[in-house]
Amino acid sequence: MESGEEVMGDQESFRDHLATVDAAGKRKWIFAQKPNGKFYNIRILVSWCFFLLFLSLPFIYINGQPLFLFDIPAAKFIIFGKVFWPQDFFIFGLTMVTFVVFIVLFTAAFGRLFCGWVCPQTIFMEMLFRRLEYLIEGDAAAQRMLDNAPWTGGKILKKTIKHLLFFALSFIIANIFLAYIISYKELWKIMTEPVSEHVAGLLSIIIFSGIFYGVYAFFREQVCTVVCPYGRLQSVLLDGNSMIVAYDHKRGEPRGKFSKNTASGLGDCIDCFQCVKVCPTGIDIRNGTQMECVGCTACIDACNHMMEKVNRPLGLIRYASENGIETGTRLHYTSRMKFYTGVLILLTVLLSALLITRKDIDATIMRTPGMLYQERGKDSVSNLYNIKIANKTIKNIPLTLKIEDGAGNIEIIGDKAIPVKEQDESSGNFFVILPKSRIKERKTTLKIGLYEGARRIDVVSTNFLGPVNN
Repeated sequence: MESGEEVMGDQESFRDHLATVDAAGKRKWIFAQKPNGKFYNIRILVSWCFFLLFLSLPFIYINGQPLFLFDIPAAKFIIFGKVFWPQDFFIFGLTMVTFVVFIVLFTAAFGRLFCGWVCPQTIFMEMLFRRLEYLIEGDAAAQRMLDNAPWTGGKILKKTIKHLLFFALSFIIANIFLAYIISYKELWKIMTEPVSEHVAGLLSIIIFSGIFYGVYAFFREQVCTVVCPYGRLQSVLLDGNSMIVAYDHKRGEPRGKFSKNTASGLGDCIDCFQCVKVCPTGIDIRNGTQMECVGCTACIDACNHMMEKVNRPLGLIRYASENGIETGTRLHYTSRMKFYTGVLILLTVLLSALLITRKDIDATIMRTPGMLYQERGKDSVSNLYNIKIANKTIKNIPLTLKIEDGAGNIEIIGDKAIPVKEQDESSGNFFVILPKSRIKERKTTLKIGLYEGARRIDVVSTNFLGPVNN
């Protein structure tokens, strides 16, 4: 007979290892039972909205520009039609900090709601690949029997069809993802022009397809439990007031097989293991909050279905907080959440101000190093300058220069204007010529206006070096 310590050790053993790994360290394949219920139906609708956005956004253009583009090799990003370059690094840094604070606040309030409802990994796995698997191989029991069966012609046919379709879907997903990086126009060139002209692009498509296929055909839930840092951070981000998918142990324990005898002394949990069978990560939610739980609500639907069958109240497994289960208090807005909200609002206001005041033209003007001033006759002095310009707009700009704060003129070397191509960087050289009467000190501060025609785009300050008039 087992001792109480041994029984307790068995009950707590889930804390020592992943649900998908056995005692010998080998992978335990998850055959998740097909979920069904109110939450699952809502998730299907959410997933269709996700698929619609995912498939359409790369093909939406505004003024000839993609709505979204994340060209990492060229360090060029387009968000809502606005072009961002490395010069906007500060904005990107602040955006990342704002995003991290949002994640902390969102998780503190709503747990892993993102993971279960809108994470691309979860949506693709549960709403696309796994549903295709159900269609070809059947539900969990049929999949397990097929997996353990000898390699007959029927098994080979089913496995071949499944993996061919998995790779085809992975290929489509890889192409769409690549369209976000290089634009669908460049992707179309890779697909239609000679292979020799787009070897790197073709290799990218093959590599992306292979990665997605490997993830959804073999790695599956391990992405959430082993690779994704968010799952490992949740123990730090969650607290007793966070909304999670929770088992009401006060109502459910002690669990036992269903009995019509209301005086049996047992809780509402009938120990049917339906919540475990539908879990895509293989955990038992009745053990409490666990790193592997992605908050997909499959266990809620399964438990509610069983509660209906035995005529007991729904919500034995539900969205709740740990403190709510223990004390019966409702979900509320804590001081911690208020603090994170304040920080998030502050960062959002600062980020919005930076985006609103962001310039379409960035210019840096520096006096050519190693050169002194040049005498221009008896009454004028000149300095040679270099200018570097980044054009963040979608049009070519012939840039002219003008001194804004006093006498003097500018001579651009080579032409009357510096041509700057759309979404490109350019450079040029020019002389600034000042009358000696204006030079009072060794260094004189100048303000140089940047113009597109008659429209002033920006004003840049620089120093002018000259002789001191006595």
